[in-house]
Amino acid sequence: MRRLSRVLRWLVYAGAALTAAVLLAITGFVLINGIPHLTPSLFEWTYTSDNVSLMPALVGTLLMAALALLMAVPVGVGAAIYLVEYAPRGSRFVRAVRMTSETLQGIPSIIYGLFGMLLFVTALGWGLSLLAGACTLAVMVLPVVVRTTEEALMAVPDGYREGGFALGAGRLRVVARCALPSAAPGILGGVVLALGRCVGEVAALLFTAGTVAQVPDLLGAGPAGLFDSCRTLAVHLYVLASEGLHIDEAYATAVVLLAVVMVLNGVAALATRMMEVRDRG
Repeated sequence: MRRLSRVLRWLVYAGAALTAAVLLAITGFVLINGIPHLTPSLFEWTYTSDNVSLMPALVGTLLMAALALLMAVPVGVGAAIYLVEYAPRGSRFVRAVRMTSETLQGIPSIIYGLFGMLLFVTALGWGLSLLAGACTLAVMVLPVVVRTTEEALMAVPDGYREGGFALGAGRLRVVARCALPSAAPGILGGVVLALGRCVGEVAALLFTAGTVAQVPDLLGAGPAGLFDSCRTLAVHLYVLASEGLHIDEAYATAVVLLAVVMVLNGVAALATRMMEVRDRG
C-alpha cells in the first residue's frame, strides 16, 4: 500500500512537472520570437498595411470583453442565485439547468459563431459589428459564469444563512450580506475564466465581429459605433499568421496578448486576495 501511494505521488509530481515544462516552453518560445519585433509602429493608432498596427485590435479586445462581461455576469450571477437560494433544492428544473449549462460549456465556439451570425448579424440586421460579437461572447461565457457562481454559492456553509435567518433577516438580505460576500472569490474566479475565453476567442468573432482593423467610433458616432466592425488581438494574430506575410508581427502580437492576459489575471488575483483579507478581518 505504501509502495502504491509512493508511485501515485511521483506520478502526480511528474504530471505537475510536465505541465510546468510545457507552459514554460510555450511562453519562452513566444517571448523569444516576439519581443525582438515589438516596434513603435505596432502601436500606432491607425492600422495600415505597412505598420500592421495592433492598437485597434487591442482596443477592440478590451471593448469586446467589457461589453460581453457586462451582459453575461449580471445574468449569470442572478441565475445562479436563483438556482441555489430560491429554487427548491434537487428539483427537476435545477437539474435540467445544470445539465444544460454543463453541456453548453463543451460546445465548440464555432457553433456559437454560427448562432451569432444567424441571430445577431442576419436576423437582427446588426451586421458584422462590435455589438454582435459581444452578444455572441456573452452567450458563450454565460454557462461558465452560471456554473462557477453556483458552485461558489453552494460552498458557503448553511450555518451562515441560518444565522442570518435567526437574526430576523429576510432571504434577500441573507443572500446579499451572508452568501454573496463569502462566495465572492469563487464568483470572481468564474469571471476570470469567462474573461480569458473572451480575450482568446477567434472562431466565434470571425462570423460576428469581422476582421476590420479599426477602433470603433464610440465617441464620435455614439451608440452607432457599436455597429462598427472590429477585430480583437486573437483575431489579429490569426489574420497575420494565416496571411503568412507578417509572421514576425504575429509573434509580437502574441506577446502583447500574453501580457494582457497576465495583467488581467493578476488584477483578478489581487482583487480576490483583498476580498479574502477583508472577510478574515
